[in-house]
Amino acid sequence: MLVLGSRTRGDRPGAILASRLERALPLIDAAGVAVVSGAGEAGVMAEWLIDHGVDAAAIREEPEATSTNENLEKAHALLPDTRCWTVVTSDFHVWRTRLWAWHLGIPVRVVSARTPTPRRGKMYLRECFALPHSTLRVLWRRWRARD
Repeated sequence: MLVLGSRTRGDRPGAILASRLERALPLIDAAGVAVVSGAGEAGVMAEWLIDHGVDAAAIREEPEATSTNENLEKAHALLPDTRCWTVVTSDFHVWRTRLWAWHLGIPVRVVSARTPTPRRGKMYLRECFALPHSTLRVLWRRWRARD
């Protein structure tokens, strides 16, 4: 399982990240291990999960990724034998996560966490620009790779 990072508030998860962690919590036992990913976020995420009863041995931190594609790439490098990743992210972020996973050839099952109401409009608006941007990046990479 991979839980994608998001903004933190000091040593605590921000509202969007807390929503992702709460969504992941009941799924971790079945997954066996949870990779928490994101520069400046992974440690906060691991601490939150431990504080909520997850065994530290079931958590792997990936503290370097700064984007969705890096989250997927670096998590997959940590556990390369994972056949299909369960990826927990926010509802607004599902399509972009699937796009990058497809491009990278990483099989995923995306589980969405509800975006907190005060942030929903802003995050969906942001995604109206982020998804086309990622699509163009994927197309550019595929075009360049054909040579």
